[in-house]
Amino acid sequence: GDLNHLISATMSGVTCCLRFPGQLNSDLRKLAVNLIPFPRLHFFMVGFAPLTSRGSQQYRALTVPELTQQMWDAKNMMCAADPRHGRYLTASAMFRGKMSTKEVDEQMINVQNKNSSYFVEWIPNNVKSTVCDIPPTGLKMASTFIGNSTSIQEMFRRVSEQFTAMFRRKAFLHWYTGEGMDEMEFTEAESNMNDLVSEYQQYQDATADEEDEYEEEEGEEIME
Repeated sequence: GDLNHLISATMSGVTCCLRFPGQLNSDLRKLAVNLIPFPRLHFFMVGFAPLTSRGSQQYRALTVPELTQQMWDAKNMMCAADPRHGRYLTASAMFRGKMSTKEVDEQMINVQNKNSSYFVEWIPNNVKSTVCDIPPTGLKMASTFIGNSTSIQEMFRRVSEQFTAMFRRKAFLHWYTGEGMDEMEFTEAESNMNDLVSEYQQYQDATADEEDEYEEEEGEEIME
């Protein structure tokens, strides 16, 4: 029951701007445009704050700095990957409740300044914040986090290792081939996933200087 409660709270936070009025409103199209810098890298980590037991929710006094600190915490991520092992390409913070947008913006700038090494420097202002006036039931304020972090490759690596071990033994393969699938489709999916991991790693290691060099090279080619 608690897992479903967490999932519903997070999804409700993501879509609250479509359903309620807010000061800095957003919609799903804006979210997609702001969070996906490269079409293939569209796998997000989500987080929610405050994470408290349902019974003690109403006794907890919350502030914007406390919500911010919690929502960026690795322990609050609902994905088995540690964001500290990668860098954020983009992120979105959605706050719900009565609060000042100025304070929200200050906190977001604060997070980026304090943890600049965890953000890629070649996408400036890569944290989008949204404020929705209506808090979730039973809470005065809450926040939902969506991050596009290169550390999600940890999860793909883990799945890939488990898949490779089973595929090598052809475990359960007959169930799929019996239904008309081809063994080649599995090999293709595996190499596609390995490409995705490499792509995440490439953008994790990229620096602003490399981007400039790449653009200069492209410019020279066009001129030729």
